[in-house]
Amino acid sequence: MILFIRHLADPLLGRIARSPELMVIFAVGWAASLAALGDVLGFGKELGGLLAGVSLASTEYREAISSRLAALRDFLLLFFFINLGAALPLSTLGDQIGPALVLSLFVLIGNPLIVLAIMGAMGYRRRTGFLAGLTVAQISEFSLIFMAMGVTIGHVGPDAMGLVTLVGLVTIALSVYMITWSHSLLAICGPYLGIFERRHPHREVDDTASAPDAAAVDFVIFGLGRYGCRIGTRLRDRGFRVLGVDFDPEALANWRRMGMEAIYGDATDPDFVAHLDLGGVRAVVSAVPRERGALTEADPQLALLHGLSAAGYQGKVFLSVQQMADAADLMTRGASVVLMPFDDAADHAVSQLVPDGQA
Repeated sequence: MILFIRHLADPLLGRIARSPELMVIFAVGWAASLAALGDVLGFGKELGGLLAGVSLASTEYREAISSRLAALRDFLLLFFFINLGAALPLSTLGDQIGPALVLSLFVLIGNPLIVLAIMGAMGYRRRTGFLAGLTVAQISEFSLIFMAMGVTIGHVGPDAMGLVTLVGLVTIALSVYMITWSHSLLAICGPYLGIFERRHPHREVDDTASAPDAAAVDFVIFGLGRYGCRIGTRLRDRGFRVLGVDFDPEALANWRRMGMEAIYGDATDPDFVAHLDLGGVRAVVSAVPRERGALTEADPQLALLHGLSAAGYQGKVFLSVQQMADAADLMTRGASVVLMPFDDAADHAVSQLVPDGQA
């Protein structure tokens, strides 16, 4: 497998990738072939399939393969959980409630604290460590697989399997809500987590360039995607000094390649916003999409408004939205102007198609 990854995987997939359909067929056939080979050699189908995935993930085509297999993966995952759930001994759960609650509390609270301590020691801020720690506040389905294997070969009894099953049900269910409301939990727990943060969290300091002084610029733009970049370049062309803010290193590098000043930061982080000196800034512009992610209910636009208000910023705030319904809500919450990229682009297109005054 090492020889395949080093010498054959990239050239082979380079030829196969010319046909997207062939790439999908090859990926499925490669996984099935190695699963069969692993079973013949006595390693098991699972290990063979795992090695197939590792070999494909080592190539530059891994994202394309993953995206094209997503529908098939989700479909087959359904049968995996059906088979796993059908084999769980639910009759043993009642006797394990006490121990399961203790272990569940350890996983729900202890796991995030362990990750928080490790990331703090590595130089990350407590906010980053806390949000990362909440994502591991559960045991996975693989714990159930390992326990089922232990029961099969006689290493553990059915009672242990029932205990781990109950812990899995509790932690998986509760951690979903902990991750969803992670920013709300951070606001409550944040003041008590200072012990986990170094005096100088060097991991979150942008070392690629010295941070410019926000007070010396005319505009600050949060979100350096396509829309934010175009706003920034238009302002620069008119002679204004613009500071870009983003937490995507590639977006920052692209912005700096255009000769613009940038700083690493997150619009939803009130501590970062509070450290910006915005006294001489004409306006703050947010080109961050107003959409909640799959793992959080945090609204980046509202978070930025709250952060600016807490920092005492009194200037103008321009926010971009995708839907008209969001405009009125943001205006009542403190936005000076609401930008609607699609509506503005459509109005400009119509003005080009039908000049003013033409029926």
